Amino acid sequence: MTKLNIIDEGLGNYVIDGDLTFSTIDIKTLNSFGFLSSAKQINIDLGRVVCTDSAGLALMIEWIKYARQHRVQITFKNIPEQLLNLAKLSGFDKTNHFSPHTRQEQDVESLSHAETI
Repeated sequence: MTKLNIIDEGLGNYVIDGDLTFSTIDIKTLNSFGFLSSAKQINIDLGRVVCTDSAGLALMIEWIKYARQHRVQITFKNIPEQLLNLAKLSGFDKTNHFSPHTRQEQDVESLSHAETI
């Protein structure tokens, strides 16, 4: 198990380092959503995620919902294949956020069907 770290690279750019799993997502992680309102455009690089599970997907969905509520655009890059597969199983692969070829001009409103979660 590799501890989850959210690394601020400045100007709304963040890197997620470590595991994105049930065992690494704790109350501190859930209380740290404030970083999502640090800029009008947030870019999250998941290229350093070592291991992930459905808790990682749930956290990403919560980040998207939080960003949308605060009128912040959020994009993900280097999404691990395991997360893309989980998104596909859940039907979230139809949103731009979980597209394997994430575009910078994504619209946070594209997650309309996730509001029921």
